[in-house]
Amino acid sequence: MSSDSVILLDTVNFAAEKHRNQRRKDAEQTPYITHPIGVARILSHEGGITDIEVLQAALLYDTVEDTDTSIGELQAVFGQTVSRMVQEVTDDKALPKQERKRQQVEHAPHASHQAKLVKLADKLYNLRDINRCTPTGWSAERVQEYFVWSAQVELFKQRGVELCHLYF
Repeated sequence: MSSDSVILLDTVNFAAEKHRNQRRKDAEQTPYITHPIGVARILSHEGGITDIEVLQAALLYDTVEDTDTSIGELQAVFGQTVSRMVQEVTDDKALPKQERKRQQVEHAPHASHQAKLVKLADKLYNLRDINRCTPTGWSAERVQEYFVWSAQVELFKQRGVELCHLYF
């Protein structure tokens, strides 16, 4: 087995352990780990991304926001580059939702190319998922708002990021 395969399997295992009790908001209550795996898959299969550290960040980016994982822990286990990318795409959950959304739009142009790739793939996965199955409790208006907000974030992020072939 190649060292890249081992690295990715170790990263998937870490993310799966951290997200083990979490579920997606769909009617089927899909295990949450399918989301970061899907984000990494979009990058590798559709985006042609082979940079192992970008794929690791795609697998890990929600661990800091949604679990007890710290940036320091990621740095100790996965290194500076991966932890930096994760930190770039991590929202401050202490802030109100609207402020987090505003900051994503504001900070998007300043993110590294690698972090932009991860965030673009995340938004694409979410949009496809919402299109497939509306999350439990979401109104048609909330779905529309998410699509509009995602477009605002992505317009800023796409500056310097060539991922046109990833879109629907």
